[in-house]
Amino acid sequence: MKNPVIILHTDNPEPSLKILKDQHPDLAIHTCDTYEKLPGLITETNAEVVYSVRFNGSTNFPRQALMDNEMLKWVSVGGSGTDHLAPWNSKTVTVTNSAGVAADMMAQYALGAMFHFSLGFPEFLAAQKRRNWISGEVESIEGKTVLIIGLGKTGEAVALRSKAMGLATIGVRAQPRETLNVDEVYGVGDLTELWSRADFIVVCVPLLDTTRGLVGVNAFEKVKPEAVIIDVSRGGVIDEASLLQALEAKSIRGAALDVFATEPLPKEHPLWGYENVIITPHCSSVYKNWDLKSVSLFSQNLKRYRSSEPLINIVNPERGY
Repeated sequence: MKNPVIILHTDNPEPSLKILKDQHPDLAIHTCDTYEKLPGLITETNAEVVYSVRFNGSTNFPRQALMDNEMLKWVSVGGSGTDHLAPWNSKTVTVTNSAGVAADMMAQYALGAMFHFSLGFPEFLAAQKRRNWISGEVESIEGKTVLIIGLGKTGEAVALRSKAMGLATIGVRAQPRETLNVDEVYGVGDLTELWSRADFIVVCVPLLDTTRGLVGVNAFEKVKPEAVIIDVSRGGVIDEASLLQALEAKSIRGAALDVFATEPLPKEHPLWGYENVIITPHCSSVYKNWDLKSVSLFSQNLKRYRSSEPLINIVNPERGY
């Protein structure tokens, strides 16, 4: 059985440390709660494994310390995205992620955004503040069509809940195949023909060279004026300049955005100014005890690592997932 030195790199290490100590009492486990201290701690401890959460954005994230240290063999990412580590050599370091830990919550976020626009809550709340009894009407999402871009664990969770609410589901994935709860599955090259069919577009693909700007001018030229864009992927998948043009032209109904090209979103950014845009601070995957669920997955994987068994959720650097 391997006895690797472990580093927990998170801004709240104590709860996670307790889980690991309970399940791996014989291991040396160190904690680090800043970006700045991680490189020195890796060198000082000769750590073989690092569990890392990107808790302070991508700027100044100590990527080089994780990717260029010969002692380090495995980096376990606390979330699902790994674009902040790319590129890496899979022959020298293994990267795993926690895909699936937040899938259900992110799917609920997506459904919540659909209801937000369909039930007209912003208008009703505005009238309530004015103490004005207006003539109101709500709209059902049943029978509408959702286009899910990316059918990983999050996309599949969105499809499950969408079907339960009576929506038609169209999905896009890199390698099209029959997918549970998805009525039609296509490849990325088919998107040109799909934009105009969607009432809701849920974006949940990783940020890769092939997905950067995927939702751009071509998409916004073809979508319905009633369409709502919901983004729980990574900043950069939606081209923000094209989105702003669509909002200004009123060629879409609105957007729910949890991710942005620059985070935190600058105060002067024009997206703040649109009443039909929901802005949330990259939190669709953040819920009570998500970190404990994530580190529990890491602990299970650590048992496999120590027994020289294949790890789960290994990320292919060429695919990004």
